[in-house]
Amino acid sequence: MPVTSRNILWKSEKFCEQSNMKKYQEWIGERYGKDFKEYEELRTWSIQNPSDFWESILHYFRVKSEGEYKRVMSSPTMPDTRWFEGLKLNYAENNLTLGDQQELVLFFNESGEKRAVSRAEFIGRAGGIQKYLIDAGLKPGDRVASLLPNVPEAMEALYATAASGAIWSSSSPDFGPEAILERFKQITPKFLFAPDSYTYGGRRFDKSDVIKKVMESIPSIEMVLILGERDIKGVSNSVQLSSIIRNSGGLVFKKVPFDNPLWILYSSGTTGPPKAIVHSHGGILLEHLKLLGLHYNQKAGDRFFWYTTTGWMMWNVLVSSIATGASAVLYDGSATYPDNYYLWKVADEERFSFFGTSAAYISYLLKERVKIMDRYPLRNLYAIGSTGSPLSREGFRYVYESIKKDVWLASISGGTDLCTAFLGGCPCLPVIEGELQCIDLGADICSFDEEGNPIVEQVGELVIKKPMPSMPVFLWNDDGEKLKETYFSKYPGIWRHGDWLYLTSEGSAIIYGRSDSTLKRRGIRIGTAEIYGVIDAINEVKDSIIVGIELEGGEYYMPLFVVTDKDEDFDQVKSKIVDRLKSDLSPRHVPDEIIRVSQVPRTINGKKMEVPLKKLLMGFPPDKAMNVGSMANPESLKEYLEFAESIKKRKAL
Repeated sequence: MPVTSRNILWKSEKFCEQSNMKKYQEWIGERYGKDFKEYEELRTWSIQNPSDFWESILHYFRVKSEGEYKRVMSSPTMPDTRWFEGLKLNYAENNLTLGDQQELVLFFNESGEKRAVSRAEFIGRAGGIQKYLIDAGLKPGDRVASLLPNVPEAMEALYATAASGAIWSSSSPDFGPEAILERFKQITPKFLFAPDSYTYGGRRFDKSDVIKKVMESIPSIEMVLILGERDIKGVSNSVQLSSIIRNSGGLVFKKVPFDNPLWILYSSGTTGPPKAIVHSHGGILLEHLKLLGLHYNQKAGDRFFWYTTTGWMMWNVLVSSIATGASAVLYDGSATYPDNYYLWKVADEERFSFFGTSAAYISYLLKERVKIMDRYPLRNLYAIGSTGSPLSREGFRYVYESIKKDVWLASISGGTDLCTAFLGGCPCLPVIEGELQCIDLGADICSFDEEGNPIVEQVGELVIKKPMPSMPVFLWNDDGEKLKETYFSKYPGIWRHGDWLYLTSEGSAIIYGRSDSTLKRRGIRIGTAEIYGVIDAINEVKDSIIVGIELEGGEYYMPLFVVTDKDEDFDQVKSKIVDRLKSDLSPRHVPDEIIRVSQVPRTINGKKMEVPLKKLLMGFPPDKAMNVGSMANPESLKEYLEFAESIKKRKAL
């Protein structure tokens, strides 16, 4: 869908002149004899000279390392690229030494607890964890799993693990036992960090049975370290985390090869077991320094917050922010408890510099007509980040009309696969309604048509043409074939990300949803985000999901499921949806049927399960259509199963 209007919502020359991006641009100009006038000139240089660019990140941020490397990249061909071979470093050591802030972490939760963790305290506590793990047999390369919530102890355990050269892997405590086992069974961890319980939305959830089941089902786990004061019945090999942390000591850092595994993240696993994605010490360190230091403009004294669980990649980005000299702000609890204003109240009181969240949360606030600026001035807040799904134009306007007028909105897009955003924020570019500001430095991103030709001002497949160091070093238990099949099977040697991308001639971008959930009506491809962008602006609609189903005989059926309040006149809501889609998009975008539902099926990380729902409605058995263990709300399936049965009956008539 072409961009018909470009409304500038924010721009600041002063902010740009004082930004880290501007300083880096000038440093590059002096070092390489360049004179970059615009951001896009700098980005073009970064992708045309990838070895020089990534080496510049290493030197500009003064990364601490030892050894020598003969070349930055072993090969420009994906997925065989190896980076800085011969160089040794440690992710944890660099993050803890590049910044010199005294307040390393600020923590708060939904119950009103707040505490700051100083640099010395953090290193001492993490050192206590490291000492216990090593004394208990932890060796480099061992896996350490965690179910801890977003609390300082989780970050300390990660840093203790990474400092030791072991491999970290985290899932959120709200994951069900099957979802946990699907992830952790693959990697055979030696140690498990887990809470005896956690609190969310004012309710306390006991995790004793889950811990017991995990310990029984994964025999490789030798010890569980419990956050809490209760012993877990039936689990003898456990220790209270508080007793370990009190035995504090300094961290000992083991330098490892640049591409040594740092942590394992997981794909959403909507239709099968989640892929276990392995990232490296060096790749993540350089990528996050670039992302946080340049694209998010983090500086000494800033307070960087992102609303996330420990099971989402944004937690990994959040805990890397200390390398910039900023404090990492951790929050444990619901975003809407005890009310819709609580997070913003704390943001105002504690002087957050950067408030990161999801597009779904911003959409929720919009629907609830929450007016933040009437209560909290947010004087220290210079940026709001949004990711997880495309942010609608209405969502962009809402930020400036209801949260803060003078704020930099960094709507970003990336993925767990690279543990970063590669489209999004730049302090030196304007914020245009509905658009991501730029392609990030070092990211050779294009939009491809069906024949694999680069296109602009059209919707195409998002691809990355050159390697980036935070790409997976491998998938766990894979000989390389699954990695190639997942990312490189459609375009050999080119990374296919799985999103629909619209690149403007000005260098900005729009994401139109997942390409594997594309709607295709009368030969026209439609990104689901196009439709959500319109529906999100309809106040009566609380949530929605749309799929396209290929039926026998070449017919195509496109139902839209919407969540509304029970007292809404649904016929009026349907009429409004149809009218808006026709006027704002086209008659092709109007669904064949609009069905009221109570919930939209979502993954544990909050993503709409479009492809699994499509399979379910096409007649796949539920266990073949979707991975129930990856769902946040498996109870939502009942009404969709009933609808699938009605489709079968229609076919039979």
